[in-house]
Amino acid sequence: MRDFGGMISRSPRLVVRPTSASEIADAIQDAETDGAAVIARGCGHSTCGESLTDDITLDMRSMASIHRLDDDRVTVGAGATWREVLEATLPRGLMPPVLTDYLDLTVGGTLSAAGIGGTSHIHGTQAANVLELEVVTPTARIVTCTPVHRRQLFDAVRAGMGRHGVIAAATLRLVAAPERVLSCRVRYDSVAKLIAAQRRIKADHISGQAKSGGFEVKAVLYDATRPPAGLSSTDVEELAFIDFADRMRPDVAKLVEIGEWDRPHPWGQVIVPAAHAGAIIERTLADATPSDLGLSGVVLIKRFHPGQVPMLRAPSDAVIFGLLRTASPGCHSAAEMSAANDRLYNSAGAVGGVPYPPTATVEVGAVAPTDA
Repeated sequence: MRDFGGMISRSPRLVVRPTSASEIADAIQDAETDGAAVIARGCGHSTCGESLTDDITLDMRSMASIHRLDDDRVTVGAGATWREVLEATLPRGLMPPVLTDYLDLTVGGTLSAAGIGGTSHIHGTQAANVLELEVVTPTARIVTCTPVHRRQLFDAVRAGMGRHGVIAAATLRLVAAPERVLSCRVRYDSVAKLIAAQRRIKADHISGQAKSGGFEVKAVLYDATRPPAGLSSTDVEELAFIDFADRMRPDVAKLVEIGEWDRPHPWGQVIVPAAHAGAIIERTLADATPSDLGLSGVVLIKRFHPGQVPMLRAPSDAVIFGLLRTASPGCHSAAEMSAANDRLYNSAGAVGGVPYPPTATVEVGAVAPTDA
């Protein structure tokens, strides 16, 4: 079994497909008796083997039901994908405030990492928009927790990468969904200007990339008829909201067709204070070549605020910088790309940055979860 990263393989001795929190608890109890590890796996989109084990795998896709849909919230199984959530909510004119760029990721998986999207400059991470969680703790207790009820556990499992329990179900906040969007592209000649523009531009969804010869901001307005004030030289495209939300589908289909989707993906992503982001990004890109990224590599730059998610350990004014590498033929190897990521993590750590997704190392005393 491999994950999306494609650099690590594991063969679990047992795969459990639970249909309830009780069955997750049973698997954890049985594993404790045998001294085995239990790892929850959604769509397997981890890049460094986080969803793999030689012991017991919980295939969370067996818990993909939409349990309840109300005017301001939806309760779903942790194995539901964001695509499945959106398919349930959009007919009611509703959506989660923050969506992943790629919709075929599970709710439990991205909440365990935090979940950063194009609207995170307004709404924070996906983990910051959770109203309630059903969690199975490492002691096999089934616990419901919220921002005010069993708060320590609630804070520990969001962006906790599964260390403090398995998310079985989540109640997510909903907001009104637009019918159409106006997508505007603007080019800049420096990363400093890109980051400044992401603070200045008033848009519902905003993202950035390093492109050949410069930098690009995509500013997206919901149900708008003209671009944001102050923008010039824009390429403007009007789309139905669902087409915008699912914009990755044709790209993924193309990558599958040419074989790039199945190659190793040594992604390196860091969250750094906005004040230091420009220097780190410029220095990293100055040393990078096309072979460092691969044929389908992408460089993402996104300013955001994390919301109240302690386990993420991100600064309040943050930039996520992602080198989404692919070990393509004729390019650097996965090992060489991973070594370059380690250098990026060290540079980010020196200015108070952190890896994304969060690493398995937790500061002692940072969170003291309890399942009581």
